[in-house]
This record gives sequence, structure tokens and C-alpha cells, in this order.
Amino acid sequence: MLDIKFVRENPEIVKENIKKKFQDAKLPLVDEVIDLDKNIRALKLEAETLRASRNELSKKIGQLMREKKIEEANQIKETVNKNNQRIQEIEPELDKLAEELNKKMMVIPNILDKSVPIGKDDSENVENEKFGEPVVPNYEIPYHADIIAKFNGLDKEASGRTSGNGFYYLIGDIARLHSAMLSYARDYMIDHGFTYCIPPFMIHSDVVNGVMSFAEMENMMYKIENEDLYLIGTSEHSMIGRFKGQIIKENELPITLTSYSPCFRKEVGAHGIEERGIYRVHQFEKQEMIVLCKPEDSMTWYNKMWKLTVDFFRSLDVPVRTLECCSGDLADLKVKSCDVEAWSPRQKKYFEVGSCSTLGDAQARRLGIRTKNENGTYLVHTLNNTVLATPRGLIAVLENNYNEDGSINIPKALQPYMGGKTIIK
Repeated sequence: MLDIKFVRENPEIVKENIKKKFQDAKLPLVDEVIDLDKNIRALKLEAETLRASRNELSKKIGQLMREKKIEEANQIKETVNKNNQRIQEIEPELDKLAEELNKKMMVIPNILDKSVPIGKDDSENVENEKFGEPVVPNYEIPYHADIIAKFNGLDKEASGRTSGNGFYYLIGDIARLHSAMLSYARDYMIDHGFTYCIPPFMIHSDVVNGVMSFAEMENMMYKIENEDLYLIGTSEHSMIGRFKGQIIKENELPITLTSYSPCFRKEVGAHGIEERGIYRVHQFEKQEMIVLCKPEDSMTWYNKMWKLTVDFFRSLDVPVRTLECCSGDLADLKVKSCDVEAWSPRQKKYFEVGSCSTLGDAQARRLGIRTKNENGTYLVHTLNNTVLATPRGLIAVLENNYNEDGSINIPKALQPYMGGKTIIK
């Protein structure tokens, strides 16, 4: 969410930013929030003036009473009562206008970084850089569900009976490989100086509203019936929510955290849920990284973070590339974002395995997360990035380490987590 002062002083910049995101329907919001802000400030000034007058008149009443000027004191009391009545009228009016202003401000998109390419949707995202040689072997790579089936590693028929479409059982060596990847991702991030954390897997609606847009929430999150609780779609939500309403000492920044959680998503949209595979599912597990830092450090951390994910997948013998998200593909709170995509030798193309984003002070403004130095308090910047989301990451490892005889090479980095195994057959 933007600072209303910024919108007030830079309406054309805000409107141009909306156009870059191809959200022209939101353009009237800029003038609407400016008018609301004007009315709010006028009412606040009126209330402050009335309170000041009331205080002065109250003193005068006391003086007149001491001087036995009862009639004059009573006349002034009538004025004080009128002032009080008007103040009481203003307060609910202010609350109503403030709520309306906040509601409109919440849907005005954040200001894009100048480096973000302009495009309508994800088809116009821009490839940045490739890491590792994308290889297509001279033998067929089966569909990932068929690879796993050879190891009796997947049971979607049973999960269909227990939970419905979009869920799965992983079994045996495949389940162990899945867990090995998560354990390695945890230790990889700890070795890079991040503090490990396991957060709550449910959060209140005020935290949800603080970390994401309403449209995203409706499309992604499962609500617990009759409770003000939502299942998290990513641990970033509860991790950032941890600092809600807090003032962090400036010398404690940056705060660098890595969190494990299961994630739950409706996955509403055009893609749908796969019947056979585990690429797009309602439940998965994830190792995330989160950074809270000074505003001047956020772009430096952004570049460090996506590079950590690239190096993580390269250590698993998976070629990857980074894809710069264009303006129309960015969620409204994001300043800049890139996807890390893994090579699929079966499909002969890349697919998304992670996403790195800087949100500027948008989440911090919504949640009231500040830091303090000798000059006062200011909002921190928040960033998040996927280290590993699996089973999608599992698919990348299976395809890129698949042998012609149907066996799977275990990347060296994962072997300690697999009891020393170098291959599964």
C-alpha cells in the first residue's frame, strides 16, 4: 500500500504506474482517494480547532464562576456543549471516511521498479540469464508420474478417496528423496547465515490482508470454517506477520530468516489441477527465505536471494534460468519479481520452481512494521524468495537425473540425507 502523502503529491506518477500494469479501471481511484484524504484532513482540522476552543472556553468558565458571573459562564457552557456535540458527530464520520480511504488505497498497486519490463501478462516476461547447460538425452524421459510409478512412489487413487483431486501420497524412496531435498534446503540456508524457523500454519485475516491483495486471498487461501483463521499458502505470510505492529531496532537489521512449512492453495484459475501428476496440487511443502531490511539495502538483498535459489538447484545438477516478471504479471504489492525456472528435459523447456520478490514498504505499511534510529521511526522493506517448493522441485531433480535404465542418480548434495545412497533403482 502506498503512502497517501505520496499519492497526494504525485497523482500523475501513480496513474502512470497503474497504466503500466494495464489496470486502467483503477485510474479513478487516484482522484477518489485524494478527495477522501482532503475531506479527512479538513474534518481533523475542524475537530482539533473545536477541542482547542473547548479547552480555552473551559478555562474561562472556571474564571467566570470564581468571579460569580454565573449567567455569562452558562452562556459559554452552551458553546462548549455545541462544540462537544460537533466533535461527537465528526468522530464517526472520520472513521467512515478513513475506512473508505483505506479500502481504496489497498487496491492501488505499488510503484514498480524502473527496471521492470512492461508487458500485459506472463507471456511477456523476459529471460534474464541461464545457468547450466540444458541437456536433452538421446533416450526418452517419461512423464514424472510415470517415473515415480516405477518406484511405487505415488498413490493418487488413495488420496482421491481420502482427500479428493489435487492431493497425493508419496511412498518409499521417492518420499525419502522428497524429504531429503527439504532437509538439504534447510541446511543450505542455515549455512548461508539465515536463521531457521517453523511458523504457524494458520493466520488471522488481518495478517492475510497485510501481506497480500484481497483478490489473491480469495483465489489462493482456504478459510477455516467459523474461525478467523486461514491456512497459509506460503510461510512468507506468517513469517512477515510475526513482526506486525513491531518497532525493530535498526542495528538488528537485516533480519534474515528461512522457514519450513506445508502450504495449502485452492489453485483457482485456468491451469486447473492435474489428474495424474503432482506439478500443480492443493498441498505441498516449501523452504522459504524472508528478509527485513533498510530501504537502501532491499535491491542488494533481492539480487542475493534469487542467486541463492539458482545455486541451490545447480548443486542438484538442475539447469535453471531466471525470468524477469513484467508489469502485468506482478501482484499489486510487488515492486520487482523474478522467477527461477528449472529445465525439463522431457518437455524441452523450463518450468517455474521458485519466485523472488521485493515488496518495498507495502507489507510493512499495512502491518505497521517499523525500525527506529536517532532520527525517529521509518518503515522497513520486506522481501521473500522460494528456496525449494516440492514436489515441483522433486520433478526437476527426477527428470534431470533420470537414467536410460529407469534409475535415478542422487545428486551428491542429497546423498547424506539418503543414507549414503548414490542411486535409486
